[in-house]
Amino acid sequence: MTCNLGLIERTIRVIVGGTLVTIGYLADISAGAVIAVYLVGAIALISGIAGFCPAWKLMGIDTCRAKEPARHS
Repeated sequence: MTCNLGLIERTIRVIVGGTLVTIGYLADISAGAVIAVYLVGAIALISGIAGFCPAWKLMGIDTCRAKEPARHS
């Protein structure tokens, strides 16, 4: 598994995923809505932590910057 998520996107996914999981736990919504919120939150959280998104891979999207070689003066 290679990185295809950049640092900013990973950070946003972790924050949004954690927020959705918390909302699913605390909100007074139907059972179906809780499952949907948990699922979307967990996917965002896991992909943010792992730095890899299978959907981005299928679409050919890569926001992970490749490390540039060190420049010697």
